[in-house]
Amino acid sequence: MTEFKTHKNLLAWRLAMDTVMAVYRVTGRFPSEERYCLTSQMRRAANSVPSNIAEGQARGLARACLNFLRIALGSLAELDTQVEIALRLQYISADTKKELDDLIVETRKLVSGLQRAKAIRLGIHVTGALAICFCLSEIVG
Repeated sequence: MTEFKTHKNLLAWRLAMDTVMAVYRVTGRFPSEERYCLTSQMRRAANSVPSNIAEGQARGLARACLNFLRIALGSLAELDTQVEIALRLQYISADTKKELDDLIVETRKLVSGLQRAKAIRLGIHVTGALAICFCLSEIVG
């Protein structure tokens, strides 16, 4: 009997969950006045990544999954920007920024790889992130 594959089997989802945990740990130390602003934005962006990976995987169709993976990549870009803001506001140290950056970069690589694999399954042969974005906009749009 073969084991059913869920989003929890995906390394991209697991690393995205690690990123969520790190963001919660870090933002828990932010000033209280940031509770409804930067803290909330960072947490929502981080939560969006594994959530969209899971929803895309649950859809079961490569074409539908591509859209959710594109959203996950967008959320990673948002989080990357918010980490930079936190550094500039001196809410985090350079070491903490590096820790979060490393998680974001590795997660982005895995999500991009998953996206590329789904695109190939659909017969879309592309090279580079720009080509993938173009193809995805043609499929989804």
